[in-house]
Amino acid sequence: AGRSVRVRYNFYAHQMDAGGSWLDETQLYLNPVQALMYAEGHQDLPCQLTLVVPPDWRLACGLSQSQANVLEAQNFDQLADAPLIASPTIQHQQYEAGGLPFHVWAQGEEALINWPRLLADFKAFSEEQLTLFGGFPVQEYHFLNQFLPYQHYHGVEHHNSTVITLGPAELLMHEALYKELLGVSCHELFHTWNIKAIRPAEMQPYDYARENYFRTCYIAEGITTYYGEYLLARSHVRTPAQYFEELNTVLRKHYADAGGQNLSLADASMDLWLDGYKPGVPDRKVSVYHKGALTALLLDLTIRNLHGHARSLDDVMRRLYEDFGKTGRGYTEADYARIVAEVAGRKMQVYFDKFINGTAPLQEPLDKALHTVGCQLVAYE
Repeated sequence: AGRSVRVRYNFYAHQMDAGGSWLDETQLYLNPVQALMYAEGHQDLPCQLTLVVPPDWRLACGLSQSQANVLEAQNFDQLADAPLIASPTIQHQQYEAGGLPFHVWAQGEEALINWPRLLADFKAFSEEQLTLFGGFPVQEYHFLNQFLPYQHYHGVEHHNSTVITLGPAELLMHEALYKELLGVSCHELFHTWNIKAIRPAEMQPYDYARENYFRTCYIAEGITTYYGEYLLARSHVRTPAQYFEELNTVLRKHYADAGGQNLSLADASMDLWLDGYKPGVPDRKVSVYHKGALTALLLDLTIRNLHGHARSLDDVMRRLYEDFGKTGRGYTEADYARIVAEVAGRKMQVYFDKFINGTAPLQEPLDKALHTVGCQLVAYE
């Protein structure tokens, strides 16, 4: 007792994406989960991270500072889940939604940001999400943006922040790239509830020492992908025409991949740990993002049709947040299926057997569901 141990090591900080780390003369960008170690058996103890950076560098991070460039975390989990950017040129603005502060950080001098437009759009979709869930799991939120001089697109969710890497920065406010910024930002904010608070049982608690397999990524990523665009439309940040354009993009990507005939969504979720975004055996797997979003759309329309829009997938998400997000318990496949059935007011086993655990084609049931809201699927060769 009373002894201390000092460990010195070099870390390769030359990976510029939303899950990486980077150090050069312009900034320190760090994802602690990939760079910091922990003492086994002591993960629940408070942690302090001191950064030695030039005095004129500004620090962006979701953790609190006890003094300049000294970050405080309640435990290793909180530290590992708190990316940071320190830089003399980082820009910062903030807005309020639901009485809470939301911070927008922008690293990248090439980005000429229309701050009034950006803040108004971010505030709109943030308030829509807060209204959906009726509360927020954290006391403040940070969007950490790396706007890069070349084409790039990536985002990763964290406890009370997200890192988004996007480019080319000089085109940020052009409609095509700004549309991408809004989409990924709304998506990542939704993750604050759906995966950071509402967690699969397999990740409660999270084990840093081994793989974390789970079969419900169609909930964590599929439903989030669905809501990421839908909530932009509900908050009037996207027009209906823009929303349908994005939905068509998801449909095209889904039907361009034959993997849905060979692997179920649940099995693809289980498999995701192995290769992530990387291409594997051609047409072997299905996208938990694209098919997951389409099965979420199908479920939402089904529940709405059963109850004259008095109930929806919103109610499922609120139940998940109340029963699991607020209690710290992890949910199982059975928990999700039970809540879906209770909200729908009927057994939904056919939906799960065919479209989640099976490989039945989506086109006919999705077209039928879309007809209930005056839409249809049209196939083009």
